[in-house]
Formats: sequence, structure tokens, C-alpha cells
Amino acid sequence: MSKQLDEKLSKLSPEELKLYKLRHTAEHVLHQAVKSLYPQIHLAMGPATEDGFYFDFDASPKGKKPVKVSEADFKAIEKKMRQIINLYLPMIQQEVSVEEARKLFAGNPYKLEWIDLIKDRGEKVSLYWTGKPGDENSMVDLCSGPHADSTDAVRAFKLLSVAGAYWHGDEKNKMLTRIYGTAFDNQKDLDDYLQLLEEAKKRDHKKIGKQQELFLVSPDIGGGLPIFMPKGLIVRKEIENHLTNLKSSRGYQFVWTPNIAKSDIYVKSGHWKRYDAMFNPMKIDEDEYVVKPMNCPHHFQVFLERPRSYREFPIRIAENGTCYRYEKSGELNGLLRVRAVTIDDTHTFVRHNQIADEINNVLELIEVFFKSMGFPNYYARISTRDPDDDKYLGSDEVWKKAESALLDAVKKRRIDYVIGKGEAAFYGPKIDVMVKDAIGREWQLSTCQLDFNQPENFDMSLTNEKGEVERPAILHIAISGSIERFMGIIIEHYAGAFPVWLSPIQAVVIPITEGQHDYAAKIGDELKSQGVRAEVWHDDSMQKRIRQAERQKIPYMLIVGAKEGQDRSVSVRGRGEQDLGVMPTDKFAAKIKAEITAKTIN
Repeated sequence: MSKQLDEKLSKLSPEELKLYKLRHTAEHVLHQAVKSLYPQIHLAMGPATEDGFYFDFDASPKGKKPVKVSEADFKAIEKKMRQIINLYLPMIQQEVSVEEARKLFAGNPYKLEWIDLIKDRGEKVSLYWTGKPGDENSMVDLCSGPHADSTDAVRAFKLLSVAGAYWHGDEKNKMLTRIYGTAFDNQKDLDDYLQLLEEAKKRDHKKIGKQQELFLVSPDIGGGLPIFMPKGLIVRKEIENHLTNLKSSRGYQFVWTPNIAKSDIYVKSGHWKRYDAMFNPMKIDEDEYVVKPMNCPHHFQVFLERPRSYREFPIRIAENGTCYRYEKSGELNGLLRVRAVTIDDTHTFVRHNQIADEINNVLELIEVFFKSMGFPNYYARISTRDPDDDKYLGSDEVWKKAESALLDAVKKRRIDYVIGKGEAAFYGPKIDVMVKDAIGREWQLSTCQLDFNQPENFDMSLTNEKGEVERPAILHIAISGSIERFMGIIIEHYAGAFPVWLSPIQAVVIPITEGQHDYAAKIGDELKSQGVRAEVWHDDSMQKRIRQAERQKIPYMLIVGAKEGQDRSVSVRGRGEQDLGVMPTDKFAAKIKAEITAKTIN
């Protein structure tokens, strides 16, 4: 078993480990079933995952007739899987020499490549047999485990989807076929999960984004480079403005920095050798430049612009800065995984005796933001270093001090937390805040990283009370994570039914007949003059306009007929067919303005 896998499994509870073994066994049953039905394919690889398992295979090996596997074939594959499961085949591990492994997998280039990698790492070749070696129904694969004892452990399972996946995730390699599935310990848990998936499909931000004209991804612009349409930009700007106001009121000073920089700055910061998501550099005059993958070095220049006195600290620099990261095309996903990523970034320069208070302030800001956005449930994940890994900058003493500071801050605010050993950034530990959305899915959003190393790299200093030179520390902070990803999560959290303050259209005025057009227009103008995003809809029948407003999930519909025009009132319908009755226009205006100002979550 690799060190990385061993570390991953060590963090699992007994129940989680049991489920992992079951899913890993299900993956072996799947690839045996597919190989049985399509003998000409080449098996590639397939792991258990947090939510299930997947299996990659080459459906068109050189010199063999290609096959096409789609979701229409799942019924036959699942039937074959059940036949294998009902054979009660034991899962048996065997260690063999490289030479023996090569003989077993001769003709399969993917397995032979894995064997070479194992040999280069100096590890033993581990196999797992599904069934006793040599038996008619047995099958063998390269695998380090672990598994359930027998195939009959896999009872509640379901194949979910089929997709393309590059070998090793590299676009230069061949596109393979990937089948996703899941398995649970019992049928009820499986049914609950499948119901969650159905709900998630309804909330898919890409689908809602298209329906409500929020954003698009144009193939002519490029994958991972979303374009925000007028309505989507309103939502985005409301989120950004809210973050900006929260930070400004807490002493953060905003800056703007360019989208490119000399590559030397990233060599100095240490990112050049440790960060693999940079785009290729470009030559300008005699210098080499890259589009910025992060804002940190740019903000450091603001600090370094002049000598600093202890009286200025803490110094809080903020920017909603767009960065560019090379994400593999197969991993791009609407707004959730992009190549142009806008981080609500802050870098706070602190004296060491200010660290605890400043982290407490950051956590308070995170709490306020999440509650205002409708996320009351969250916990902290404290990412620490792995002392046995040499990728981290700085001494043991520095790391222990930094990790203790983060842990103490979380405890002080009584936030539930877990420890993620080995998950720290190379320059410092961090707190990641995990939230649960409306259907119970977890998302990693806020982060607060404590950094003692970059001040050393950039020779940062301040003059203290005694006139002595002192080294500050840095807190790397993002509250929403990235604006794009957070907006994707928000769309799915609310299923497109945004709270009033975030809604692109907050109220639509619908006249019943042509005779109320002028009155409807007057109401629309009054609401707009008071800062309400209101529209007046005249076209089509009244019922069709109401249905359209419901589809767009507009918070309020104001129906006006002859009586409303005479009384200077509106008949108010809330989203979800709520009849709120007739009220004077000024009363409705006061009501919606109060909701917008208070950022009420409804």
C-alpha cells in the first residue's frame, strides 16, 4: 500500500473504512463484469472514492474491434455484477515479482505501465484475486487493497454514469471510458443517496444558469472561462459588494493588481517549483512573465513599498483578484471548477503577538458572512503538515507555533473542527471552513492560512516599540473561497430561488389588461427609484407571465387590475404561489426594501 493511500485510510473511522472496502470490492466486481461482457477491452484502473467508485478502460485497443458502452448497457452490466457477487468469491491478496506480474498482464499496456511505476518506486507488486487463483471464475488485478472479504459484501449498488477520462488525467494521453457507480452497506442508504443525486440534478447550477441566463461558457472563448450575463453579474456583484462592505468595516484596505507578473516573483515565493497549475510563461522584451495564479506576491509588494512601523499593524490588504490556473479540461465544471478564478483575497500582516486576536476576527467575519448567505451549518478543518514530508518550508518550531495558533483560535470560538494531517500549504498550516448546503452536501469555502515563511522569503520587517527590526507573519485569507465557485454553490443551495437581496429581478409588475399599463409602469418606476430591481411585463397573457415569473423564481409578482389602480395598491404574490394579499404600494415598497437592506434569507 502506498504511503499516500495508507495516510488516507488512517483518517477513516471504522464505519468509513468498512464502506471504503465494500466500494473497492464493488469496483473489482464491475471491471470483471465489463471484461466478461467485452473481452476485447483493456482494463486500466479504478479506485474507491468518497461517494462510490469508478473504473477506467480502453474501449478501442489497437488492433481490436472498438466497443461503445453507454448508460443503456448498465442493466446488462449490473446483471453480470450480481452473478459475480452471488458466486461468493473471496478477495485474495498476493505479492509477486515484477517478472511474474509482467507475464500475468502481458498485452495490457496500462497494467505494464503501472508495473514499471511500482518497480521505479521500489515497492512490491500487490495483486488482488477475485476468487481463488486459477479458478474458472477468478480474475486478477494490480491492487494494494483493502477490500471486503468476499464479493457477497456488495449488495446495495448502482451504476450511475459513463464519461470520458484521459489516462492519468493528461490530455496528451488516450481518452478512456469511465463508468461511475456507488455502493452502500444497505438498500436504504443507497436509496437515500440516489434521492440526493436526483435533487442535486434539479439544482445543477449549469442547468439553472442557462434557464435564468446567469452565465455561459463559450467554446470560442475556452473551457473554464465563464462569461457572466447581465442577470448573473448582478448576483456576482451583490456577493462581491457584500464581502467588500464586511471587510471594509473591519479595517481591510482594497487594492487592484495586474493579471500578469514576472516569473521571478514566483521563484522567490517558492511557488515555481511547488505549484503545478501555472500556465506556460511568455516572453515580453527580455523578461519572462506568467498570468498570475495567485495574488499573494502582488500584495506583498504593497507591504514592501515603504518601511513599516509597529503602529500600523495589523495591515489588512484585500482584493477581489482574478487569477488564472491551468485546470485539466476533464475536471472543469461550470462555475465550480474554472481556469479564471476570482478570489476574495486578503493578506493580513501581523505581529506575532497579534496572531490569536486576528484569527479570531477572521473567524468572526466568516460566521457573519455565512449566516447572511444562508449557511448556518459549518465546521473547521485544520490542515497541518506531515512531519515526514519534505515539501514544507520552515523549521519544526515555526510549524508547531503556527498550528497551535490556529487550533487555539478555533477552540476559542467553539467551532467544531477536525485535523487534516498533511493537507497544509507548503508555506503554512490553514483553517478551511466546511459548510453544508440545503441538501446536506459539504463544500470547502473559507480558508485562513498562517504563514511565517513568506516574510522570510521577501525579507519583510517592521520597526517595533524599541526601535528594533521585527519579522511579521502573514494570514492568507479568503472568505468565499472563489467568487465563481461560491456563486455556483449558491445557485445550487437555493435552487435558483435567491433571497430577495441577491435576486437579479426582485419584483415584476404584471398588469391584468392593457388599461393598467400606465399604472404598472408608474409602480415599476417608483420601485426602481428606491433601489428595487423591478420590471414591468406586458407581453403575452397574464397567466403566461405569471408562469414565466415562477420559472425564473422571481421573489415577488405584483398583479394590478382596475381596482388596484383605483386604490393605488398591488396584489402581491410571493414566490412559490404564496398569496400575500392586497397592500398599498408604499407598504410593499417598505417591505421589500427592508428585506433587501437586512439581507433577509427567505
